[in-house]
Amino acid sequence: MLLKNLSFDQAAMWLAFASVISMLFSIAVANIFLAAAFVVLLVSKRPLRFPPFWLPLVAFFVGTVISLVFSVDPRGGRPAVRKFFVFLVVLVVYSTVRRLAHARALILSATGIMTCSAAWSLLQFAHKVREAHALGRPFYGYYTSERITGFTSHWMTLGGEEMILALMASALLFFGASGWWKPWTSAALGVILASLLFGYTRSIWLGTCLGAVYLLWLWKRWWTLAVPIGLALLIAANPFGVRERVRSAIQPHGDTDSNEFRHVCRRAGIAMIKAHPWFGLGPEQVKAQLKQWIPADVPRPLPTGWYGHLHNIYLQYAAERGIPTAIALFAMIGKILYDFLRGVRRPEMTPEGRAVLRGAIAVTIGMLAVGFFEVNLGDSEVLSTFLAVVACGYVALDTERPTDRGGEAAAVDFRFSADT
Repeated sequence: MLLKNLSFDQAAMWLAFASVISMLFSIAVANIFLAAAFVVLLVSKRPLRFPPFWLPLVAFFVGTVISLVFSVDPRGGRPAVRKFFVFLVVLVVYSTVRRLAHARALILSATGIMTCSAAWSLLQFAHKVREAHALGRPFYGYYTSERITGFTSHWMTLGGEEMILALMASALLFFGASGWWKPWTSAALGVILASLLFGYTRSIWLGTCLGAVYLLWLWKRWWTLAVPIGLALLIAANPFGVRERVRSAIQPHGDTDSNEFRHVCRRAGIAMIKAHPWFGLGPEQVKAQLKQWIPADVPRPLPTGWYGHLHNIYLQYAAERGIPTAIALFAMIGKILYDFLRGVRRPEMTPEGRAVLRGAIAVTIGMLAVGFFEVNLGDSEVLSTFLAVVACGYVALDTERPTDRGGEAAAVDFRFSADT
């Protein structure tokens, strides 16, 4: 019986690994592995563990359902409820990964797959350079509207995943113990950062820089000076129009890369929130109704851009599901940051534990920064990868907790038994 349970435990962990890793190239495959991992976890009778942010998360779920009930189109909002399934990643990873070495192995395995995706995206980039040249079109204008995607369906998804794993890999390299994995991780990080650079996604650049500054400050503070120096050298060298892309944040190239559509979306979002502060328009209704809420004084035709969401997670969730539900979501993220920032200062924390926690903090900083410009938490691939990192952070807290198991980050155990 013991061997049987141990085999189920191992199977659940490997299925959890497979779910996290396959999310980097296929949502469908990842969801199949996630469901299988959950079923095997239940059969194994291992206690189900959920980190201590369960209360605001449940409030977010309940708020979403209430918003759906009051929506003008409840049927159209069902995809938002189905996305609750993604949050099983936290439960499955935290329940099956019990050793810090396994958490590191999960991060490094995901980094390996991300490196392959990044390498493929660099080949895509080279192909696009040749295409622009063959068509006789300026590369900047040709490329900005159709960028590299790697194994994903969109450049924002690729950039979000790259930012998360680049920051986690950097934290392990800076603060983790020496090991055979460091040389190849350094090489992998170089490939990922090259892809991230040529992804041309400004919000991802910002989030990655902020997370990297946090890590560098803790590692060797004087290295933070390398960030502005490196950026200046990069802008001066201007590989493939990077300087124009940086400058476009304040001096757009006409309608090619204007931020004006984001300003229009923000105004529409604020109008939605003022009219529906408690329950919002309903899940998926921002996408359905956005153009109806654009102020009348905005000139037509509208600036070029995608009007499928508000390009801001803070406005998006408040407009879609109401201010209380948005507060619940960000209270969850606040709880995660609080736990990790307190945990990383514990004297008994090992370098390996600190590396995972600092990486998770850097990732959260990056996610919150990018969220001012994109609805990154609404992307299942990015959300799943973020939640896996969060689960690894709580594994680090739990495996190096004082023996009295007190403190701020105690897990909640839900025990399952076939006899009940």
